[in-house]
Amino acid sequence: MTVTQAAPLVRTDDSRQGGHRWSILVLLCLSLLLITVDATVLHIAVPALTAALEPSAVQLLWIIDVYSLVVAPLLIMFGTLGDRYGRKRLVLIGFVLFGVASAGAAFAPTPLTLILARALLGVGGAMIMPATLSLIRQVFTDRRERAIALGVWSAVAAAGAAVGPLIGGVLVGVWWGAVFLINVPILLVLLPAAVRLLPESPVHRGRPWDATSAVLSVFGILALAFGLKEAGSGSLMPLWASVMVFLAGLGLLVVFVRRQARLRVPLLDLGLFRRREFATGVVGVLLGVFALVGLQLMLAQYLQLVLGDSPLHAAVRMLPLVLSAICGGLAAAHILPRIGMRATMSGGLGLVALALTPTLGWGVERHPVMLAICFVGIGFGVQVALLAASDTIMTSASESQAGGAAAIEETAYELGAGLGVAVLGTITTMVYAPGLPSVPGMSEGGMDKARQSLAAAAHVAEEVGGSTGGALLDAARWAFVNALHTTVVVSVVLLSLTAVAVAVLLSRD
Repeated sequence: MTVTQAAPLVRTDDSRQGGHRWSILVLLCLSLLLITVDATVLHIAVPALTAALEPSAVQLLWIIDVYSLVVAPLLIMFGTLGDRYGRKRLVLIGFVLFGVASAGAAFAPTPLTLILARALLGVGGAMIMPATLSLIRQVFTDRRERAIALGVWSAVAAAGAAVGPLIGGVLVGVWWGAVFLINVPILLVLLPAAVRLLPESPVHRGRPWDATSAVLSVFGILALAFGLKEAGSGSLMPLWASVMVFLAGLGLLVVFVRRQARLRVPLLDLGLFRRREFATGVVGVLLGVFALVGLQLMLAQYLQLVLGDSPLHAAVRMLPLVLSAICGGLAAAHILPRIGMRATMSGGLGLVALALTPTLGWGVERHPVMLAICFVGIGFGVQVALLAASDTIMTSASESQAGGAAAIEETAYELGAGLGVAVLGTITTMVYAPGLPSVPGMSEGGMDKARQSLAAAAHVAEEVGGSTGGALLDAARWAFVNALHTTVVVSVVLLSLTAVAVAVLLSRD
């Protein structure tokens, strides 16, 4: 996944891997689908999970996004380890970890146990994800076939996050733990297939690996996320302490960046970011996934807890987003050559901002047709922008830097998913809690619990019952809608500014 120096290589059996190349592609895409789906599969399951484990607002955010936030900083690290020790070995270890963590998450008795299991899922996913793209490049030596394979890989990577809520909606109707347990039988099939089909990759035995840089990146990003969440909720520490944690994370990343500039063989080739097209493409991927994943979580809760849809019905209501994302991926390949990367990326981001705007006038009433239209605009626009950004990233990097560029793109994807939940979820919590007024007949303890999240308020309202419970749920729904409007405004502003920046910074094709 990362740029490597010339070193002795372990030879591979090209004839064997060539004969099974399309089977290998299916195996790698199924592996990638498991990883990307897991980033969003819990979005529909939030109400059921909240009722079963009763997590706090901060615990709920950590349950949802610790997976992506663990994957993101580990991608570069495991990419370099794959270069040094072999990608097949790393994939097989990742499969085992992913399966064990999935079983642990399914039967987690407490929120903390589930958070730890999701973190282990992230470690397994980070082992698998970088190798999928690298192995495709290794197996498909014909340029035309490689283009097809990479196109399929890109579609699976981008569509996985959109498919997650739909799968979650189907499985949560059986049991909330099924959204994790379903991974186990799939991995029991994939593991022996990977042992038989995956080729041994070239091993760069002489390449140095800097553990200090890996530690700095992991703890820097996690400290940033934890500080941001605590600043919004304040459940574990006061505001000043949250700010200090956030600044500590920022400091660790500054040290990381300076260290990469000094190293002869860095974990992250920061020289790529000096190229305006590359940096713009990375920001496009980051904010595109940020908007898609973060808004999916908010809108899934809106459908279930505000409009009263069942998990399966909510998943079906979000189906236009999934289908339009797939269509956007297919259409982007034809749109790009006609209007260029700049117009495609900025137009896609602008379309998402436009599709979100009508939701600012909605309350607790239903808008089935307009909701479907908005989902279509969001899914199509995000996918078009993501593929244009991906193309921008890869074309702005030289052939010798292609592996490093791909690793940075995947990191931006996963970091965008984690930050989308963290930032938009925190904003929603910050506006929702003070916006929920006291309800006559409710105790202070009950109100404090209800102010943690809309899912928690629904759980409290069900326990209280009667007119008091109904009044609490109505008030919580309106408080959440008002918070959702604030979140949408932030998203629209960010997407619009990014669209304008892309139009200005990217050269005309």
